[in-house]
Amino acid sequence: MILLKKSMRYHKKKVNKKIVLFIPSIESGGVEKNLFFLINYLKKFYSNIYLVTSSKVGLNKNIKLIKPKSNFWFNKNRLLKSIICTIILFRYFKRKNTLIISFQSNVFSIILSKIMSWSVVIRLNTAPDKYIDNFFKLFLYKTLYNLSDQIIVNSLEFKKKLSNSLNLNSTVIFNPIVKYKKKKLKIKFLKNYNGLKIINIGRLTDQKDQLTLLKSTTLILKKSSIDFKLVIIGKGKNQTILNRYINENNLTKNVYLLGYKKNAFSYLSLFDLFILSSKYEGLPNTLLEAQMSKIPIISSDCPTGPKEILLGGKLGILFKTGDHIDLYKKLLLFIKNKKKYKQKATLAKKYLNRFDYKKNLKRYLKIINKYI
Repeated sequence: MILLKKSMRYHKKKVNKKIVLFIPSIESGGVEKNLFFLINYLKKFYSNIYLVTSSKVGLNKNIKLIKPKSNFWFNKNRLLKSIICTIILFRYFKRKNTLIISFQSNVFSIILSKIMSWSVVIRLNTAPDKYIDNFFKLFLYKTLYNLSDQIIVNSLEFKKKLSNSLNLNSTVIFNPIVKYKKKKLKIKFLKNYNGLKIINIGRLTDQKDQLTLLKSTTLILKKSSIDFKLVIIGKGKNQTILNRYINENNLTKNVYLLGYKKNAFSYLSLFDLFILSSKYEGLPNTLLEAQMSKIPIISSDCPTGPKEILLGGKLGILFKTGDHIDLYKKLLLFIKNKKKYKQKATLAKKYLNRFDYKKNLKRYLKIINKYI
């Protein structure tokens, strides 16, 4: 691999080893966004890149997409998608010299890679806290992750937890972020609205815990005279639960579920406050995008990422994970000190250089070159 600085042209490196990106289920979150950043970057250097998935995706012609021939698997759960993609991985690459970069279903990719004598690099997306009290899972993951050639995590806090919980070494590569061209987007019901405008972006799942956010807004209605509108952008299995809560608690005039929106970050500039309510994360892209948009942030102090991004609360407000009463109190704190937190949001943008996409994607390149 050669990068000619004068001409700024990339020369693709011809290698015998196939580079396979493995992600059985592509959704609409930060993991998938990072995957496509990486794909677009690697295609400049390598001609033999493959993506194995069961999802429908559009790719550059330089990337070879390998997926089930039938769309039968498209709407199945992640476990079934993982099984079929592992079978595809075996059938297609069984006689080939291969490097697997696994973004998902790492247990499957590690086991198959060891059987086939492939190199395997795994990227972990969420901290081990969710299974830390389960001895069997803890033992299973510790044993299997030790078999991988390299582990990538996306925050320093994540690296520390992995070392303390599973005694595993890992390499930190922050989620790469890029500067987007601002688009002028509008939401009709916010036009000429002068109350507090709050936004949450994320899949509607237990992990993202929008229910805690809704419970805090119920307290705002009951205990204060604050005029607000909350917009939640995303889709997921908890949509019915959230809609039911909104209707049962008379939130229909204050809370709006807009569903999935392409380039959801483009809506951030319309709002006064971004709230992340997750139970656990890796390094949440939405917080970084909110910082880029200079919007004040309230976030759960969940493992891992928010505390690191917000510098322990210096660049935003942290609340106790899953505690809607604490979130309500932090909302009141924000409202009383709106100007102060707006200044913090402006300051936060100065700390984003560590997440620069070029800097972090080059770290992937360095790792790949070790195994090809």
